[in-house]
Amino acid sequence: MITIGVIGCGHWGPNYVRNFGALAGVTVRVAADVDQNRRTVVERMFPWVKTAADHRAVLDDPAIDAVVVATPTGTHFGLVKEALEAGKDVLCEKPLTTTAAEALELARLAEEKKRILMVGHTFLFNPGILKLKQLLDEDVAGRVYYLHAERTNLGPIRSDVNVVYDLASHDISIFNFLRGELPGSASAQGGRFLRSTIDDVSFITLRYADGVMASILVSWLHPRKVREVTVVGDKKMIIWNDLGVMGPLMVFDKKVEREPTYLDFGEFHLLTREGDITIPRVNQAEPLRLQCDHFVSCVKERSKPRSPAEQGVGVARVLDAINLSISKGGMPCQVQTE
Repeated sequence: MITIGVIGCGHWGPNYVRNFGALAGVTVRVAADVDQNRRTVVERMFPWVKTAADHRAVLDDPAIDAVVVATPTGTHFGLVKEALEAGKDVLCEKPLTTTAAEALELARLAEEKKRILMVGHTFLFNPGILKLKQLLDEDVAGRVYYLHAERTNLGPIRSDVNVVYDLASHDISIFNFLRGELPGSASAQGGRFLRSTIDDVSFITLRYADGVMASILVSWLHPRKVREVTVVGDKKMIIWNDLGVMGPLMVFDKKVEREPTYLDFGEFHLLTREGDITIPRVNQAEPLRLQCDHFVSCVKERSKPRSPAEQGVGVARVLDAINLSISKGGMPCQVQTE
């Protein structure tokens, strides 16, 4: 039996309690939050789970094997550090920390303490994203030219971090997962339309190896909810739409071909070709449930997670570069690798 403690009972905390509680061989023992109203919600939904105002009630309990940190981003570093030092395995909501230096410190501490530290990059457990990764590994799209992501909605508007930390961290983790590497540089512009100190809109450009470009639009101030990734290759184009009615993936047999003109040696016509649209079969399941199940397996088997601390460090490094670029008016900034 794996015993779980949850720190943070806001939006994601109860979802973690529900999903871990549904897994065989797992029990959720304590859920902690400083807010009485949030604790009351958990008590009503899950009467068998103890609640506490102090997170130490989770960390000091010897019966708890692993801890979920689902608190505001700025608190992640301190809480995860305490949990690792208490000898607990940890699943921390994304992003791991607000700086790469803090993320690296936590990764090294987890290694030193021989503890599992996994980051909740939930979309790496999304069946549609996993299928997209499979298609790219199978060279269905061919040579990838560029990637584009949009993640927009009207709210929810956060006050603890900007829209880059809140939304772009998802797409950075997806792009890094699909590419198997970090981008070399990032440039970005941010817009502060609702408040004077926090970016609520951002346009981001990342540059990966082999000339592959990736763009991200994130916004809390948008008329339509969009959760979409487009991959454009020299063979085919693929769209993942998390809100798609017919399925999360569509493969477009569209491309541009070069045909010689024969007027002058080496000249080519660029001709567009259009073919069928296919919708690959994707077995749907709740990504958070899959993530929780994976974390439990890693704890039991002492195996490396799909979204380990190192990936959290990588995402934090890209976030560092993006926010630095925003502060410099969009100047391209290198993504640090050491």
